[in-house]
Amino acid sequence: MFNPTNPPPLFTTLLLLTITFPSALAINGNATFYGGNLSGGNCMFSSYSLPSGVYGTAIAGPNWNSAAQCGACVRVTGPQGNFIKAMIVDQCPGCAANHLDLFQNAFGQLAPLQAGIIPISWEVVPCGISGPLTLRAKDGASQWWFSLQAFNANHPITGLEVSTSGGNTWQSTARRDYNYFEKSSGGGFGTQAVAVRVSCANGAKVTVQNVGVNGGIVTQAGGNC
Repeated sequence: MFNPTNPPPLFTTLLLLTITFPSALAINGNATFYGGNLSGGNCMFSSYSLPSGVYGTAIAGPNWNSAAQCGACVRVTGPQGNFIKAMIVDQCPGCAANHLDLFQNAFGQLAPLQAGIIPISWEVVPCGISGPLTLRAKDGASQWWFSLQAFNANHPITGLEVSTSGGNTWQSTARRDYNYFEKSSGGGFGTQAVAVRVSCANGAKVTVQNVGVNGGIVTQAGGNC
């Protein structure tokens, strides 16, 4: 029989973990606001519209991680306990670590604009996007210079591989600070269409065949991660 005055070791361990780490994924910081910059932001989402119910935000430079946060959605909780969902679409180079510079309409959902700066907590959450993951070749890209962006993902994108053999073999790419994936050594893959495999933070992989590599071509996947 369970004795609350002499709990078993496993129960004690779990209880201590619960007390010590009430929300292990939540990050504490501050939030300000600005006019918002989706198409011209550092994530370079030039042809993208935010999903319904999702606001925009810039993330602090120390959290930027070479654009690895681009497209990630965060649940932001304000000082009154109310919360919103926002997508990271820009960088705030001068902001302190864990700071979010929210689009003005996002900040207004958490506090009056007159507040200027507020304490928040935030954590990465699924975006809840119903549409497919999308790929876009950077302007100027070609079979001689590969540069591809992946966006509209439900979970943060962690990697992008390319195959010129229909998926028999794969080559990794490197994410640049401007949120495009390119060959680490530069150059292209020598063909105008490739297969692409996108990896997401939840462990899912999305494979897309016949992806055009010439500048401006947009290709939709058959699903999302």
